[in-house]
Amino acid sequence: MIRAATTIALISGALLSSAAWSQTFDAKARAIDGDTVAVDLRLLGVDAFERGQLCQRESGCWQCGKAAQDFAANALRSKAATIRLMPSSSYGRPVAVVTVDGEDLGVRLIRAGLATPQASFLRDDPARLRAYNMAFASARSQRVGAFAGVWLEPSRWRHGDRLSCER
Repeated sequence: MIRAATTIALISGALLSSAAWSQTFDAKARAIDGDTVAVDLRLLGVDAFERGQLCQRESGCWQCGKAAQDFAANALRSKAATIRLMPSSSYGRPVAVVTVDGEDLGVRLIRAGLATPQASFLRDDPARLRAYNMAFASARSQRVGAFAGVWLEPSRWRHGDRLSCER
């Protein structure tokens, strides 16, 4: 999953301006400046490579985690985003589905080879699970992003596993 903190300030204005918006949630927040607050969200059913994580290609290690962060930041930069909060949390952060220009950000990350689907979080959303699995199969068969070489599941990397080129 990926943190949307870098862009929540951009999209929160549009999100909160809707008169229909009345949902509340608990989250860690931080001040960007005196009148701007940022909140970390996790994407539903997506596990992106961690910011410091490396993946390996024939040419050596490359920063697949930083590439995932940059991809999400570029996708969200100055674009309209729709955030649909889910009734769950992960790592103490609210979970959401983020759609940018009408396309699910999770699908985009997975299709770019910068994230993997997390089926256990999508049991109640079989259509999204199918879309994520199709994006994953496409990325692997086309060998894009991390899938062009050797990579570790982000959850394994978070638990201390490392590729030989990272040591």
